[in-house]
Amino acid sequence: MLVHAVTPITVGPAEVARRQARYDALSPEGIEVVLTDLHPDGPRALNTAEDVRRSEALVAKALSEAPDCDAVLPDCVLDPAVPADGGTLGGRPALGLLRLTIGAAVAAGHRIGAITRNEAVAAELRDRVTAYGWDPSFHEVSVLDLAVEDITDPDRWAAAMRPALIAARDAGVTAVVNGCSAVDTADQDPDLPLVLDPIRTGLGVLAALGA
Repeated sequence: MLVHAVTPITVGPAEVARRQARYDALSPEGIEVVLTDLHPDGPRALNTAEDVRRSEALVAKALSEAPDCDAVLPDCVLDPAVPADGGTLGGRPALGLLRLTIGAAVAAGHRIGAITRNEAVAAELRDRVTAYGWDPSFHEVSVLDLAVEDITDPDRWAAAMRPALIAARDAGVTAVVNGCSAVDTADQDPDLPLVLDPIRTGLGVLAALGA
């Protein structure tokens, strides 16, 4: 299965290469993801609601015009431009990392939470959860107040995430979506909720379904 993906912000060649390497490492056998950068005039970070809407419009255009592939995918846990009820972009199935990840977790009986780096991303993620119909299984989104540069610093991200995971555990949450698909979250503390890497989880669901 060949999937064409596009970043939600303009990141440059070095960051595209880093993110592509994550896809190469996390994609199950039989699934190949090819990642490209967003339009050069795209937002450099999702810091405001305006950034989120601008990103969504550019991602929709890029994926609608993607080269030949089996499916398209925004490289973003917010599923920008992915139809809430399924559907296609440019005639190809539109996959969503959030939809795949939370859908699988809800089906497995988890009580779900999420963490994001800022409030703009948190607000959009909450809206997506509602649009997908998962409010009954969803607790809340915790905001880490991190900068876009912290996406490439897994140690700083993990340190900021730990208090949110403790609070989630104490609230009865059993699985927490890491609200940035570009962050490495390989370490799991068995005393805290399961941290769901959207790429690892989402593509694993596709593989399990024989995509």
